[in-house]
Parts: sequence; structure tokens; C-alpha cells
Amino acid sequence: MKAQLRALIGQGIEALRANGTLPADTLPPDFVVERPKTREHGDFASNVAMLLAKAARSNPRALAQALLEALPASADIAHVEIAGPGFINFKLAPAAYQREVVSVLKEGEDYGRNLSGNGRSVGVEYVSANPTGPLHVGHGRAGAIGDCIARVLEVNGWNAKREFYYNDAGVQIENLAKSVQARARGFKPGDAQWPTEAYNGEYIADVAKAYLTGQTVELEGSQVVGTKDAEDIESIRRFAVAYLRNEQNQDLAAFGVDFDIYFLESSLYKDGKVAETVQQLITSGHTYEEGGALWLRSTDFGDDKDRVMRKSDGTFTYFLPDVAYHLSKWQRGYERAITELGADHHGSLARVRAGLQALDLGIPKGWPEYVLHQMVTVMRGGEEVKLSKRAGSYLTLRDLIEEVGSDAVRWFLIARKPDSQLTFDIDLARQQSNDNPVFYVQYAHARVCSLLRQAQEKGLDYKQADGLASLSLLDDEASLELMNEISRYPEVVEAAGIALEPHQVAQYLRELAHAFHTWYHGTQVLVDDASARNARLTLACAARQTLANGLGILGVNAPEKM
Repeated sequence: MKAQLRALIGQGIEALRANGTLPADTLPPDFVVERPKTREHGDFASNVAMLLAKAARSNPRALAQALLEALPASADIAHVEIAGPGFINFKLAPAAYQREVVSVLKEGEDYGRNLSGNGRSVGVEYVSANPTGPLHVGHGRAGAIGDCIARVLEVNGWNAKREFYYNDAGVQIENLAKSVQARARGFKPGDAQWPTEAYNGEYIADVAKAYLTGQTVELEGSQVVGTKDAEDIESIRRFAVAYLRNEQNQDLAAFGVDFDIYFLESSLYKDGKVAETVQQLITSGHTYEEGGALWLRSTDFGDDKDRVMRKSDGTFTYFLPDVAYHLSKWQRGYERAITELGADHHGSLARVRAGLQALDLGIPKGWPEYVLHQMVTVMRGGEEVKLSKRAGSYLTLRDLIEEVGSDAVRWFLIARKPDSQLTFDIDLARQQSNDNPVFYVQYAHARVCSLLRQAQEKGLDYKQADGLASLSLLDDEASLELMNEISRYPEVVEAAGIALEPHQVAQYLRELAHAFHTWYHGTQVLVDDASARNARLTLACAARQTLANGLGILGVNAPEKM
């Protein structure tokens, strides 16, 4: 409907240019057509008259009146009025919303999709946890946000590739191997022989036991077998990485999160990508040597200070493989690259972008894009939950899924803007009440399914209303409000994709569920009159389809029974 209103306004502007109200060379301004905060002010409003008033040498209200009179007639518009300093408010006819119901059921799972991405490639990197322990709740938030960003981009026509990047070498992995080796040798935290930098969680004992019993781990198309040799640190390292990565994959699968690409940091060295990046930076003339170290003059590209790339001992800093990794994304053809990170990684953003700019390869300044998430506080019984026996020092994602289920975990972790602090209330997430948002939304979907089952059990034939004539009975306020909410869905999907904010979809679904429950409680659906019954069931099915589509973007199930 927004597009139709913009087209009508464009025709009105042409008419004003033709009759001399506007100069012939007046270009249509970048006006908005938006929904007012309350429907009392109409269904849509535009600021076009205020933007054109100067060109017309007229006050905005007078120009709005002239534009109003020049608008072509439309059966979808019931009333147009001028408000405030010159806003034009449109009130739609019921037929406009009834037509939207037809569109929902005709398009089905495709309702709300658009082609704005035009099939272009976007890489979405998220979670990217090092395989040194179980995933914690922060990783869960990253997983929910990243996966939903990929989903909402796909609905907006992008070809999204999900990517998991992890370090399978380095100091942290070395400490992991030493921890498992100590357990394999029979030591435990607190013993004199326990390594100072060891990981202390009980999961280390699980890894050691699996290694000593010769278990086989399946990981990303390959097998790693425990050799049972407690003195073979290299075998222990390979097995521990594979074992914990496999566990991470299982946790993410239970959470409905998967990836197209698993990228190992070690491959950047093995394939020569780090050396290639260093040489390109040197060739571009943005490096210098000082104190035996190789530096990047990153201040030339907006960083707050220059950065060391290669230390005096010949080893590389973390900064360099990060640049090499993102360069590989560019070389792999990602028109956009989106990296989802915890807010504690904020300091790395400017330096990675500076490194990419210094390569002089034409990489855009704002590439890659970053989405940062804040910490999660988990509460139960009014008290913060911090520890997990298995992990030793933090609550794991698996703990949370086992407590409240995957749907609730995903909803609660995605329901707020990523850069806001999040409190996860376990007690609320377990409630089967209207106070629990995921239950409230899922219940709306299940209620429609229940209506259809009841109709069948009562022997009431349901024929889906497929035209405006059969939907003309849907002209009461509650029905119009529900149809209005349904019609917002494509706009919300588009806005969420542009802003990379899938929480907008969650907020919308709560509002749609509220409109549906209000309509349901005030409307008798399974009436004797077949025409009225079919029209109302058709509206309910349109609400169900829209709820299911939105829940799909969030990776949350749309149950038929609750």
C-alpha cells in the first residue's frame, strides 16, 4: 500500500506541474509515506507538501490542499485530510486491507519476501568461539543474532553465507592441550602438578576420558581418534579441538543454528594468506619498521594509533590474521561482510578496517559491517545464575536450553536490540502465560489451528474466501485492526533487513499476536452463517501464516497445539 500511495502522490505532483502550481522543472522530493503512531491520525501520512512548499512559493497547508485535490481517485482510499503544519493523512478503505488478506494466503511462505538484495552475496560471521570449552550464554546470543540476521537478509533477497571462524592453534589451544594432558595423567585442579594456565571445568575430564578410551570424533567430514597416549601432546591437541568443536556443533544444532563454512585460523598460515597480506601491505607503502617490529600506519585510515603486525620475535599479532581473514572474504566475492561480535571486541573494528583500506584493493571504507552485542545476565528466582558445574566458571548455552527449551532461548536472546544489555529471566521463559512473549505469540498460531480442528470436528465446511466480495464482511474495527497489523509485516521485514535488527520482527509479532487475541476474544468465529464463518476463518488463517513467517525468521517453531 505504501508503494501505491507513493505512486498516487507522484501523479498528483505531475498534475500540479502541469497546471502551473509547481514549476515545470520541480523534481519529486524524497518524501516519506509512513504509518502514524495511532490510527486516529489515519492509516498513512506523508510530509510531501512540506517539502514542496518552497518550490511552489506557498505555505505547506495550502500546497497540501492543492495536492489533495490533484490526487487521482482510488477505491482503496476512504478519506484524505490535512493535519498539523501540512501533513497529508490517508484513511484506507476496508477493501485495501481485505485485499492484503488475499495476498497473504496466495503468497503463503513467500508473504513478506522482497528482492531488494537481488541475489547478491553477503557473508555473515557469528559465534566464532575458540574450541576451548562449552559455549556460554553470550555465544548463544551471538548465535541467535547472527542466524536471524542471515535469515532476515535471505527474506530480503540476499544470498547469505553463514560462517564460523575459529582459532585451532596458538596459546589458548596449547593451554587446552596441557589441561587435557594433565587430566589424562591423573591430575586435577588443585594438585601441584596442575598447569597454572589450565582450564578447570569438569568438561576437561570428559575430554581426557574420551581420549584415553580411544573414542572417535566426527567433525566436518573427517574423523579424529583418541590415541590413548597421555604423553603425545600433539595427538591430544588435535583430539581436544575436534571433541570440543563437535560439542559446540551439537549445542548449536539443538539451538537451530548451523553454518555453511567453518574457517580455521591455521589455514591462513598454511595457505599463505598471512604472508600474502603482509606483502600487500608492504607493497602499498603503509608499513614501517621500528624496534625490530613491523608496523602498519593505521592512523592514516582513522585508527587511533599505529598497530604492530609482526613482533620483534617474528610472530604475528592477532590483528594481522584478522585482516587476512577478512581479505579472504573479499576475495571470495562477498559484496557485503557482516561480523557479529561481543561488545568487548569493539576495539578491533577500526584497526581491521584500517588494515583492509591499507591494502589499496578498492575495499569500501565501511567494509566489513559490524553488529555488536552486549552481555547477558541470567536470573532465576530473582538471583543471578553464573556458574555451571560442568564449565566451572560460567553458565553454558546447553544449561539454558535444558532449562527452558530452544524456542524460548532463541526468542529471549533475539528480542532486544543487540547493543542493549539483556536480562534473561528463566522463570518468565518457563511460564505458560501471556506474560511470556514467546508463549503469547506461539499460542496465537496454535489458536488458529485449534479453530480449524474445531470446525472439522463440528462438520462445518470451511471454504477459504478468495476474493474481496467474500471478505467484505470483515469491516468491523477489530477485524480492520488485525488486518492493519498483518499488512505491516512486509514493511517490518524490510526495515529489519536494512538495519540488521531482527529484534524488530520479534516486537512486531507480539503486536500482531495482541491484535489477533483481541479479535479472537471479541469475535465469534465458528458461527452458523457460512459466509461470515468463512470470512473470519480466512482472516484467522492469514494471521496464522504471517505469524509462522515471522517466527521462521527468528528460528522459532510455530506449533499447532499447546
